[in-house]
Amino acid sequence: MSKAAATRLNILQKAFELVYQNGYQGTSIDLILTQTKVTKGAFFYHFKNKEEMGLAMIREVMYPGMQTGLIQPLLEGEDPVTEIYTMMHGLLLENPFFQVKYGCPAINLIEEMAPLNADFHTALATLVLQWQEAIEKTLKKGKAAQQIRKEVNTAQVAFFVMSGYSGVRNLGKLYGQTCYHKYLKELKTYLKNLR
Repeated sequence: MSKAAATRLNILQKAFELVYQNGYQGTSIDLILTQTKVTKGAFFYHFKNKEEMGLAMIREVMYPGMQTGLIQPLLEGEDPVTEIYTMMHGLLLENPFFQVKYGCPAINLIEEMAPLNADFHTALATLVLQWQEAIEKTLKKGKAAQQIRKEVNTAQVAFFVMSGYSGVRNLGKLYGQTCYHKYLKELKTYLKNLR
């Protein structure tokens, strides 16, 4: 990786951490510069403004992270009920980056920026669509293997699972990790009923 590419990636990764903790609007370019020790000139060499940097952060940090952590395990799994539950358990209880008090970086950005900026809306919708499609594909694979009942509507299940995750991440900001355990217990029951 070239020095310029490493600098760009460093900016995006640090911006992702700061936006997660402070929100997009609460994270200034100056704060990013302070945390990365990058000059203003270097920042503006890579990004014409904060919006361009934010969109690059979604596409170059969040998309690959979601591919690795959520999508590939679902698509490569053998049992959709187990894979979906394991994915949720990992997201809620095992991911060392996600902190209960901050919720989910993607959900936070959707709430903060999707209503305000069409480009953010599109980039974030793509992110969510990739996850939705992965859940649906694993369920369809499960139907073909007779692990999931044939009458199960895979699109509805995907929306239900994603909505539950979104909601419990936000409730976790208030109630702490205890609500994650309650959600996971009920999710396990729900998923078993898909068989």
